[in-house]
Amino acid sequence: MKALVLTGRTGTRPRPHGHAVTVANRPVVFYALEAIRKAGVSEVAIVVDRHAAPIRDAVGSGAAFGLDVTYIQQDSARFGQGVLIARDYLGDDDFLVLHGDDLVLDDLPGLVAEYERHDRPDAVVMVGDLARPGTTNGSPAQTSTGTYVFGPAVHQALLSAASPWHGGRDLADAVSWLIAHGGTVLTYSAQGYWNTAGRVDDVLDCNREVLSRIDPLVLGDVDGDSELVGQVFVDAGSSVRGSRLIGPAVVGVGAAVTGSVIGPYTSIGPDCVIEDSTVEGSIVLEGASLHGVGPVRNSLIGRDAQVSACAEGSRLILGDRSQLLLPADVTL
Repeated sequence: MKALVLTGRTGTRPRPHGHAVTVANRPVVFYALEAIRKAGVSEVAIVVDRHAAPIRDAVGSGAAFGLDVTYIQQDSARFGQGVLIARDYLGDDDFLVLHGDDLVLDDLPGLVAEYERHDRPDAVVMVGDLARPGTTNGSPAQTSTGTYVFGPAVHQALLSAASPWHGGRDLADAVSWLIAHGGTVLTYSAQGYWNTAGRVDDVLDCNREVLSRIDPLVLGDVDGDSELVGQVFVDAGSSVRGSRLIGPAVVGVGAAVTGSVIGPYTSIGPDCVIEDSTVEGSIVLEGASLHGVGPVRNSLIGRDAQVSACAEGSRLILGDRSQLLLPADVTL
């Protein structure tokens, strides 16, 4: 069995693309690759668009994940097309498909086992509750999570299943075609956490889930005037001075935290500078600086952004290299 990771989504997505957003200081696509390896699959193709350079740089050959990774260029944003252009790579092998900005932490081994247990059906579709794990909503309906295992029959299905609504070939169209033409299509109900790093609130939810699983560890320099509470990971080369870190939380490589309160459920990226600030339930990406800020909550602050003296209780959604320099009495 092989695996296909589809990246390059367009539409309503955070910038950068979801797969490039970091969750607990790691790109979302890393979790996809680790999950694939846990499922016993070692050959992976990543279908990329023209924004592929960050993925190639981060993932490389895949050796760090125990994988053999191939890159396939795609021009169209439709995921069914991504499978079609990978036809030569896939051959007649069974294959696992997931999106690079989906966080599926626990279920790929079970999904693959379900496929193998039924002697290679044409497709197994992973479905999950419309109410995400961790929420309560009675008995919610289920929907496709966008994660599949396919047999080779899907290639003919994709060629035959152009949708009359959008004129393209999507995986959902191919599944419908297989069902209509007597194919064997099964479902597998997700047992663990899954979500898409699409909307900002979803990215923050993914961050909370991953942080809830970290082990406390201090590799950086934490002075005696600081307090670490619960699951806190302080990475190498970072410094924490006169601050309180409330887990789950991570502080990235080379970050400097001074006179601040961080957490819970907060990721401070590499080389960030946080001074005299309070940050809760947020993601601060690489190289950002916060001075006299807070408390800010449920925020996503982009790479190399600069924020100073914003009002208490603010929620900030800032892109890369943004500057927000406000007097403290201004409410956002």
